[in-house]
Amino acid sequence: MSFDLVIKGGTLVIPFTGEVKADVGVIDGKIAAIGADLQGGKKVVDATGKYVAPGAVDAHFHIGIYRPLAQDAFEETRSSLVGGATTVISYFRTGQHYLNKTGTYADIFPEVLDAVKGQVHTDVGFHLAPMTAGQVDEVGSLVKNHGIPSYKYYMFYKGFNLAANSRDSKAFTMSEEYDLGHLFSIMESVSAAQKANPQTRVSLSLHCEQSELMRLFIDRVQTNGNAQTLKAYSDGRPPLTEEVAIGEATTLAAAAGTNINLLHVSSGPALNAARRARATYPNTDMRVEVTLHHLCLDYETLDRKGGLGGKVNPPIRTKGDNEELWSGVLDGTVSWVASDHACCMEEEKGDQLWPALPGFGGTALLYPVLLSEGHHKRGLSLSRVVELASSNPAKAYGLWPQKGSMNIGADADLVVLDLDKKATVTTEMLLSAQDHCPFEGVEVQGWPETTVLRGNVVYTNGEVQGAPTGQYVRRA
Repeated sequence: MSFDLVIKGGTLVIPFTGEVKADVGVIDGKIAAIGADLQGGKKVVDATGKYVAPGAVDAHFHIGIYRPLAQDAFEETRSSLVGGATTVISYFRTGQHYLNKTGTYADIFPEVLDAVKGQVHTDVGFHLAPMTAGQVDEVGSLVKNHGIPSYKYYMFYKGFNLAANSRDSKAFTMSEEYDLGHLFSIMESVSAAQKANPQTRVSLSLHCEQSELMRLFIDRVQTNGNAQTLKAYSDGRPPLTEEVAIGEATTLAAAAGTNINLLHVSSGPALNAARRARATYPNTDMRVEVTLHHLCLDYETLDRKGGLGGKVNPPIRTKGDNEELWSGVLDGTVSWVASDHACCMEEEKGDQLWPALPGFGGTALLYPVLLSEGHHKRGLSLSRVVELASSNPAKAYGLWPQKGSMNIGADADLVVLDLDKKATVTTEMLLSAQDHCPFEGVEVQGWPETTVLRGNVVYTNGEVQGAPTGQYVRRA
């Protein structure tokens, strides 16, 4: 048999199974064969002594949040290849940031697709946020017409515009009412779409921070010294705000019969709130996401370095919270790990805490951090690493088994991993446009050597290969 590509000599990491020594043969962008000593490859990648895994699915991304969509798509999905990600699912909403306008998604979403077409180095999907009542009514048609089965609600926008320190959120969200009633309406619409599309998981993702409590705690921080530190930011948005919001959201989801995803759980108390909610509502499909930065960064260390580069929502917490989140990864509470990548320049951070824009990039560290901190330091199995980075988000968001698997017929999205390679993180090696990185100076063991998208080598030995070939992926 003749193959377009053969990856030879490696050990395959099969999700939900384990490891097996075998070659992979690719024809027309699909996995066509798995076996010993495959021959006939027009192109051969030598993976001797390395591990071969499905490309990561970075399921929490923000293309174009602070910069033009096309430019951000090009430069930041390029960074994804460094971390072994071959698919990203990016959030998009109307209101301030992104395109800075509102309207129907029937009108706006084609503009988004046009902007990123030909600009993405990975395959790409989108989660959409229904900000207005009219957009809530579009959920069913968006599933049907654009293959979008995943939506989002930002609980911390409810009744408070943090960017302007204002009690009026309408100027920011460009919506009528953005409250729990709006949330419940979204849940009902998502549940209806699920019933109409039983072959695909239709779900609502939730940013869980309770805005009224945040207003109280932020006022206290600003009154009592107004420190310009990441600790002060965490104090203004403490874990209690996550706990309460998780309680609100999961109660409503159980009543509406909605599949939900609790995004970027940042603290031990929030993780425990998710555990309690699962126990209280066992019939609710409830999945838990954590990010690389909440697993590994703490405000004490970052504050000693200085600057506000690590400002993100929810805030960076403590080393104790890091370990509690890792316990959730190890015991299976956590469903997947994502980057929450949002390219944000240092000048947009400045030296004043509250006006500083939140977010930073991290997609280039998805497999490296899980391998270094999860596998090498905490004994996480390689198959569990693959499930966290690839298979579980693919299953949650309608990509499985096309993505995240090594089944015959799956997309040949593959990554060759060198588990022994050690490197100290620098901003430049991540191939992002961002000019800083909160992980700078951290030594990481375990790096992608080669990244393959639909049978094409798109990254190897620190360099991107060729022009972007990523495509928009329908997920329903």
